[in-house]
Amino acid sequence: MARPTVFVTRVIPDEGLKRLREHFDTTVWPHDRSPSRDEIIEQARGKDALVTLLTEKVDATLLAALPSVKIVANVAVGFDNFDIPAGTAAGVVMTNTPGVLDETTADLAFALLMATARRVVEADKLMRSGTWGGWGIMQMLGHDVHHASLGIVGFGRIGRCVAKRASGFSMKVVYSDAMAAPPEVERELGVRRVSLDELLATSDFVSVHVPLLPETRHLIDAAALNKMKKSACLINTSRGPVVEEAALVAALRGGVIAGAGLDVYEFEPKVSPELVAMDNVVLLPHIASASYATRGKMAEIAAGNLIAFFAGDTPPTALNPEVLSRAHAKA
Repeated sequence: MARPTVFVTRVIPDEGLKRLREHFDTTVWPHDRSPSRDEIIEQARGKDALVTLLTEKVDATLLAALPSVKIVANVAVGFDNFDIPAGTAAGVVMTNTPGVLDETTADLAFALLMATARRVVEADKLMRSGTWGGWGIMQMLGHDVHHASLGIVGFGRIGRCVAKRASGFSMKVVYSDAMAAPPEVERELGVRRVSLDELLATSDFVSVHVPLLPETRHLIDAAALNKMKKSACLINTSRGPVVEEAALVAALRGGVIAGAGLDVYEFEPKVSPELVAMDNVVLLPHIASASYATRGKMAEIAAGNLIAFFAGDTPPTALNPEVLSRAHAKA
């Protein structure tokens, strides 16, 4: 019996690739860039499965061009690159990799917060420039993190991990979320739920941890930024379009807020030249989950979803398990 065929849209860590190659005839896109839509169709035509990254849009048009595909496994916790209703209509199972990158992403969010508050990147540039003239009492003044107030927008797994880290700095933490956390979680983490308006108005640091949904696109817009303290810093490790980038540029340029730490961007991989030119902004290339261990686990989970599916089981992290029987029945 022929083995199922899989197309992987980028090289992924060996923890995933090894498992895929053990179970399937696996083709991997060899280039250090994302394949175009036409390239995906060319490479995946006739294949049984796709393994994608968040850079690949999987929608009705792509699925219609690849009728043999039964399952698409995203190597990411976010799935805003997936059109789930289109996958469901086509009888294609779609999966993601939740639960393994929470702590790693929280580490990075807090690193961004610290770097922005204490001007770490700006200070590093000064030292490398060869122009530092020695210690000065007014030099490179930043903002204290300890005992400051932190507002967490979106209090899911990652937001709660950020709150744990904040406790070590004796920060006062509030959060906003459509759903309240269980009372025992609030007590354990020492947090309080407030409205988004109150969070913005009272927080020294605002860290964003919401998924990209229609209702969260441009959640942080000009109106939201104008509610923040002039001394506040915005941290975003969620998805770029949650923050209206043009509004953020205007707010930073106009002194509406003091700084920003960003790992994601509205028009990735493009970044506003104005942001690049600003010393009060720390910019990272979407690396929140980029540790060896975490990326390896993500790849392993994606492979595990395919292995379970082709064994006749439900993939552990299926986003639309209701189509499982239809997907298994596809010719």
